Amino acid sequence: QVQLVESGGGSVQSGDSLRLSCSASGFTFENYAIGWFRQAPGKEREGVVCITTSNKEIVYDASVKGRFTRSRDNAKNMASLQMSSLNSDDTAKYYCAARTARVCNSNWEAYDFRGQGTQVTVSS
Repeated sequence: QVQLVESGGGSVQSGDSLRLSCSASGFTFENYAIGWFRQAPGKEREGVVCITTSNKEIVYDASVKGRFTRSRDNAKNMASLQMSSLNSDDTAKYYCAARTARVCNSNWEAYDFRGQGTQVTVSS
């Protein structure tokens, strides 16, 4: 059974940091690009950042450059998103997704497996 489970969300203050994790099972994790998406209240889901199978990063949201750091650990079937200097614009539900094409895509529908998300709320 394929599963992607996000964790690490919570309520923080502006300027704080959070580390999100994406735990994968049921498929060969190392062969999949991992994308991070977020959906703010009243807005469409958007791509944030993606990491290819060769550990190349693709940033889709310029506002996170220098603040969000992605990583993956193929041995643990896990991806992480370290978020720092959070602000209220980062408030959203965050999702991870896996794409067998190995390369990244900013479209949520282009991913084969998708998690249920974890909520991040930033108060100013």
